[in-house]
Amino acid sequence: MASAKILESKKQMVAELSEKFSNSVAGVLVNYKGLNVEEDTKLRKTLREAGVEYKVIKNTLIKLAVDGTSIEGIKSCLEEPTAVAFSSDEVTAAKLITEFAKTNDKLEIKAGYLDGNAMSKEEVVELGQIPTKEVLIAKTVCGINSPITSFVIVLDQIAKKLAAEEE
Repeated sequence: MASAKILESKKQMVAELSEKFSNSVAGVLVNYKGLNVEEDTKLRKTLREAGVEYKVIKNTLIKLAVDGTSIEGIKSCLEEPTAVAFSSDEVTAAKLITEFAKTNDKLEIKAGYLDGNAMSKEEVVELGQIPTKEVLIAKTVCGINSPITSFVIVLDQIAKKLAAEEE
């Protein structure tokens, strides 16, 4: 009787996990082996504050949850302990995990997914290096503003020269 309950609860867990994978825009799979409690707590806090859900999940459950989906390619990296960072936007999880991995060599990025497509470790790291939305907006505004400012300065100089000639 107990085994039927256990099987049913595992089916429920796989269904919930499958839903998390399909509802999140992006995610990063990591090997957290070797992190001490302090380091893991710091990583979890950073991710939680950014709205990223971080869970340690058994590889078997992940394999069952992604089986037959477009992100099935992540199954190839499911060795060693695995934690998944689920994100509701494209870059936050990759950016935070990549930054943390730079300062802590015990955290190993395994793979990831974005908009229903599996990504390699290298692609996750590349995605993590993209500037934030705010930085990109600021650069765009600065790029647009620069020629206008230069044009106004030139017009002002012309106006001053014409005014000096009239005097």
